[in-house]
Amino acid sequence: MLKLTTLFKKQVYTCLLFSLLLIFSISAQGQAQTAPVTTKPVIIGYVGGFRGLVNTETISANKLTHINYAFVNVKGNRAFLTNLATDTTNFRKLNLLKKQNPELKILISLGGWVWSENFSDAVLSDTSRQAFAASCVRIMQENQLDGVDIDWEYPAIKGEEDNIYRPEDTQNFTLMFAALRQELDKLQAQTGKKYLLTTAIPTFMDFINHTEMGKAQQYLDYVNLMTYDYSGGPVAGHHSNLYASKKYDTKDFAAKAVKDYSALGVPTSKMVIGLAFYGKGYDLAEAKGKGIGQKVIKPSEGGGYTKLKDTLINKNGYKAYRDKKAKAPYLYNAAEKKFITYEDEWSIRNKCKFVLDNKLAGVMFWEYNSDPKEYLLTEVNRHLK
Repeated sequence: MLKLTTLFKKQVYTCLLFSLLLIFSISAQGQAQTAPVTTKPVIIGYVGGFRGLVNTETISANKLTHINYAFVNVKGNRAFLTNLATDTTNFRKLNLLKKQNPELKILISLGGWVWSENFSDAVLSDTSRQAFAASCVRIMQENQLDGVDIDWEYPAIKGEEDNIYRPEDTQNFTLMFAALRQELDKLQAQTGKKYLLTTAIPTFMDFINHTEMGKAQQYLDYVNLMTYDYSGGPVAGHHSNLYASKKYDTKDFAAKAVKDYSALGVPTSKMVIGLAFYGKGYDLAEAKGKGIGQKVIKPSEGGGYTKLKDTLINKNGYKAYRDKKAKAPYLYNAAEKKFITYEDEWSIRNKCKFVLDNKLAGVMFWEYNSDPKEYLLTEVNRHLK
């Protein structure tokens, strides 16, 4: 009798356990169907505070996920607001955009081409790195912002004239991100809020060979690839092309940058493709063909996309062409022997498709002021879904 009772109890317990597991499974399936976990591509816009006061009324907050405020200086081995009154006013007004888009994140971006001179000194030792990181986070926290973006141009190699650089920069570049992440995590433990750490990096091989992005990426939320400014060589070529061109010897292009950084161990899920909201112009030696691939004499005026679209694309002697292989447009004025490389809605659509097809994090662009009519930003929002 005892054996039968024990057996019966075991059967009852087994049935109850199975029922509970079945109920949990059904409940979990229902939750998964009603609240799927999705990650939308990011749309990061660089906003230039270096000009002075930013007219935030012209910024469409609902078309962005992040704003990177450019730039904060590096001075005395610390993050430094060169125009304190202007910068703090801009931070306050940018934060008001969160009323339109509560999910909007605003980051300070340090460095850039002009203000990267002192990075090397600031991150030279453990002590200086910690103090530098703390100064970045302090500016972010005091202005109620959401993260830090680093645009060091460049560690261990020459950037602008008089920039300080040394071989130790290669490792210190990585250690800088480790120190910043530590400070941000420390603040997160106090506030319960997640803070972002990102970087904007070029894609040419000299930079790749003098950094450790495979190691550095572990501390970063996004890696913003500056997939533009490729032109500037001896012949007229694209400055923000997605693929290689057959019309000239193409050294750099966005798809190659993704492949190069993937090979180093940077996850594609952290990579952000850079879009150029401006064009670059060149005077050519002679009028031949459609201008592309021809010898360059000197740089000339390009301009933001709003200006190009409204005044030059198929106007005033300029004819628009598309390099279908490179997925990049260009303008050519044969009479004046002028060539302009730029992005348009067509190239933006191709880059958005590339981002989605390759499961990249999203796009970023330099910079908001270059396309005030938002021709390109509107196109991004149409296709990056």
